[in-house]
Amino acid sequence: MATNSKSRWADDEEDALHKARKKQEKEAKRRAKAERQQKPDSQQDQTELANGHQTITEDSIHPAKRQKVSVDTNSSEEDFKPLRFPTRTWKPSRHVDEFEKLNHIEEGSYGWVSRAREISTGEVVALKKLKMDNSPEGFPVTGLREIQTLMESRHPNIVNLREVVMGDTMNDVFLVMDFLEHDLKTLQDEMSEGFSPSEIKTLMLQLTSAVEYLHSHWILHRDLKTSNLLMNNQGQIKVADFGMARHYGDPPPKLTQLVVTLWYRAPELLLGTEEYGPEIDMWSVGCIFGEFLLKDPLLQGKNEVDQLSKIFELCGIPTDESWPGFRRLPNARSLRLPRHSTKSGSIIRAKFPFLTTAGSDLLKSLLVLDPDKRPSASDVLVHPYFEEKPRPKPTSLFPTFPSKAGQEKRRKVATPNAPKRGEVSRINEGIDFSSIFANREEEQVGGGFRLKLV
Repeated sequence: MATNSKSRWADDEEDALHKARKKQEKEAKRRAKAERQQKPDSQQDQTELANGHQTITEDSIHPAKRQKVSVDTNSSEEDFKPLRFPTRTWKPSRHVDEFEKLNHIEEGSYGWVSRAREISTGEVVALKKLKMDNSPEGFPVTGLREIQTLMESRHPNIVNLREVVMGDTMNDVFLVMDFLEHDLKTLQDEMSEGFSPSEIKTLMLQLTSAVEYLHSHWILHRDLKTSNLLMNNQGQIKVADFGMARHYGDPPPKLTQLVVTLWYRAPELLLGTEEYGPEIDMWSVGCIFGEFLLKDPLLQGKNEVDQLSKIFELCGIPTDESWPGFRRLPNARSLRLPRHSTKSGSIIRAKFPFLTTAGSDLLKSLLVLDPDKRPSASDVLVHPYFEEKPRPKPTSLFPTFPSKAGQEKRRKVATPNAPKRGEVSRINEGIDFSSIFANREEEQVGGGFRLKLV
């Protein structure tokens, strides 16, 4: 009994000593950490803390390679070397005076774009000054969305937002982006001939790749058009102008239908839908595809009613079979449509007789009236049209052109702007489309049909 009692007390004494030693070790670590935070242990640490950054070493990347240090109560501060990891720090925005303005490029719905040179490096960039008068209650939501979506969209075919700089007041906010020599709208207007079939395929693949990236990250651009597609002298295009972009979800939330420049606006938007998704961007891609082929905008309506008329002429009058449920859309309830209907897609085939069968199928699928039947960007990227000859041309073989944006003030492009916040749709009363088609009849053309003026 005595022996067992002595052993038990001995064990308790060892446990108490072990706990006391652990407590002393923790206290030593805490004191060492507090002293390091209050006073850097080297001149290098003082310089790093003054500059607001930390040094990245091989040990910080591979901490497992650091030599293990035995800890005891007699250890000094040198035995506790901190691991340094890179961290993101807050710092003031730079001033716009660090850039020299070279020339004005264009004015859009939500900002002015200029070409500028960074004084410290000599690199040419694009400066976009955000318009603040569109949102008198504070920072415009379009600017916030543009900054947010551009920061999240790192893709070779999406314009790169480098930083945000400020002017003398809070109303002077500038986005610093990569400068590209051309936009495709101005470039096509200046070209004596349009892009070749192989070049069109390359441009379409780049555009669709960017759109697929946006949609996979739950971002809608909502203003795709050729004037928002920039191209450098290496044949690479980048999607720009994210002033109308925003995130969406599944199921999609209620959104405004006053988006997308009129000539590239999907029919469901014109009919007043408030629930939409990536299908509206795919309609715009189809309009851009047709513009590449024609070297001119495909559907140039004067207003919403005229735009719908041109869409119906090209794609056919919607029916309950071709577009189930379209009559439930707000602006479609009062429309009076003709009873007879042109076959959907037949006029598209007749309008582009030089296009291959695969190319025509792709264009018709993008411009189908029913948004549920349009392909996704991922489907377009694997379409047989891009596999047939001529194959897409490498960007290194693209021709180069003089840069209007880089040499002189760009002439005013005859294209409508994106709708502004606060505008209302003009389709607010019953429109009789029967009268629009009253003086037209169908004419058989090469196995298809097209509308003919009588």
